[in-house]
Amino acid sequence: MPYRYDYPHPAVAVDIVVFTIDDADLKVLLIRRRGPPFAGGWALPGGFVGIDESLKRAAWRELREETGVSAGILEQLHTFGHPQRDPRERVISVAYLAPVPADRLRPEPASDAREARLFSVSDLPLLAFDHAKILRLARERLRQKLEKSVLPLELMGASFTLTELQRACELILGVTLDKRNFHKKVHIMDVIEATGEEWREGQHRPAKLYRVKSRRDLTDR
Repeated sequence: MPYRYDYPHPAVAVDIVVFTIDDADLKVLLIRRRGPPFAGGWALPGGFVGIDESLKRAAWRELREETGVSAGILEQLHTFGHPQRDPRERVISVAYLAPVPADRLRPEPASDAREARLFSVSDLPLLAFDHAKILRLARERLRQKLEKSVLPLELMGASFTLTELQRACELILGVTLDKRNFHKKVHIMDVIEATGEEWREGQHRPAKLYRVKSRRDLTDR
């Protein structure tokens, strides 16, 4: 049944902030836009929501179509609706936070993306639309979660050392953590377990490898 409205109504879009830890650095996945507006500029992956599509399904689809990446976890971040945020028309965007381990990130640009690439959050290009604002809020959300003792386990690979986990926390918080206190806190939280294997780098003493006890509940944290 067709609908008629007396007043104009806005379009709805989704934008996805994909964070990862790569080369001991906190990075975000960006795309280079193929067409206008901001053709050739860098932006977060995203696009318009289909008429029969849920917000989260649209976010998963747009991320796959533009970057080839499948996110296991999508956390709704915020809704952005400034009337002038998109020069084409009135667009309200729902942003999602998607932490993805680096070993699962193999960006392959497609759809309306000319390029898909990881950037350090400390060395970003100029971003299209209001995506710099979205990214700032996403980084703040990561910090808030960590300050509430929620470890960034979604960013870790299948196995990792405690040093790697501590480094991830330091990158998010922007501070150096005391090693002994950090290890004690992690063991008290009881959310990871030793794999029984070790990792050796060069002549350094081998370090124990750990894994998340249950990734099934990560979306509820």
